[in-house]
Amino acid sequence: MENYTSDSSDSDSHTIDYQNRNFKLSKIEDDFLNMFKSERSYGDIETIILYNNQLGSLPLSLVKFYNLNTLDVSNNFLTTIDIEVLVQCPLRTLIAKNNQLTNASLPKTFKSKLGQLRELNLSGNQLTHFPDQVLELKSIKYLYLNGNLIENIHKDVWKMKNCLTFSFPFFLSFLLLLFVGSLHLLSLGGNRLRSIPESIGSLSQLQALNLCDNFIEQIPSSVGRLHNLKTLSLHKNVIKTLPRELISLQNLTELSLRDNPLVVRFVQELAMTPTSLKEISARVVKTFGVPFEPVDVPRTIIDYLQSANCCVNPECKGVFFDNRVENIKFIDFCGKYRVPFLQYLCSSRCIENDNVSSDPQPSASGYMMRKVLLG
Repeated sequence: MENYTSDSSDSDSHTIDYQNRNFKLSKIEDDFLNMFKSERSYGDIETIILYNNQLGSLPLSLVKFYNLNTLDVSNNFLTTIDIEVLVQCPLRTLIAKNNQLTNASLPKTFKSKLGQLRELNLSGNQLTHFPDQVLELKSIKYLYLNGNLIENIHKDVWKMKNCLTFSFPFFLSFLLLLFVGSLHLLSLGGNRLRSIPESIGSLSQLQALNLCDNFIEQIPSSVGRLHNLKTLSLHKNVIKTLPRELISLQNLTELSLRDNPLVVRFVQELAMTPTSLKEISARVVKTFGVPFEPVDVPRTIIDYLQSANCCVNPECKGVFFDNRVENIKFIDFCGKYRVPFLQYLCSSRCIENDNVSSDPQPSASGYMMRKVLLG
């Protein structure tokens, strides 16, 4: 969102700019009520900026501005948002960052009041879980929830949409399923997230994803389906590896990874549990094409054989099932820089010992590495 300036706003007859006035609610109420002599003049106002004043709630006189589409009430002392004062407004943008809003202080529903909202900014408040009301906003394109205390969504959120069922307990699962094909920007930096669901890959139109400054350990492989993604901010988490699918994001131009274990320390020891007799037998059958008749083999074994995964080493023709070696390999990313990706190998003998994977960690002196990995 571009910064407002008094100079540009003063010359705009469609904008009321009260930013940085330090006005109390009563003062703004009086000004708004006596500002115009005719109702028609109130209808000319499309943008109201009340940034950095002393508001504890929205001015009730906002109801007079029936063509209002942008409202900025950031940096105040709001403890509640009275949606009724905006019921007549075709509001498209609501910016209420850096206030004292909690989940309880938000209106119970946005759908009937703010159905046309395209941008919502509730960053820098005191939200402890994702606001369920946002799930009703089918036109939303830009959603900012940075700097809150969000961990997950309420366990009963499925009751809001009887036609849908969910398998993830985290708030993003529900958000992603409802915003498919709509959301362009999702910003959740500075919260308390620990995981991201696979359903994030359903956000086909997403162009910017900010998950920085959380407690995330792993990025789901479905991120590779976000083909419109241009910016991915993952710095200040506890990420140790990235999925190989990230390589397919050819539109990605900004990737921030600083202050994560994967750019400081990399896994150098292989972790592998003893292979079961079942897996050894299945590997032999798949690798050497041992013939068998389906009528002679239990259906569970046939299903197990069909679940084989091919080793990622191009020199190896082996497969694996339940057991695999996890290895960290450096991969050139779009010809710009190298980041560690997790690869699965059928055994420790399949580790590629080439120039790409031989470095224990990237050179810290490279300009591009500093620019991309360190921000």
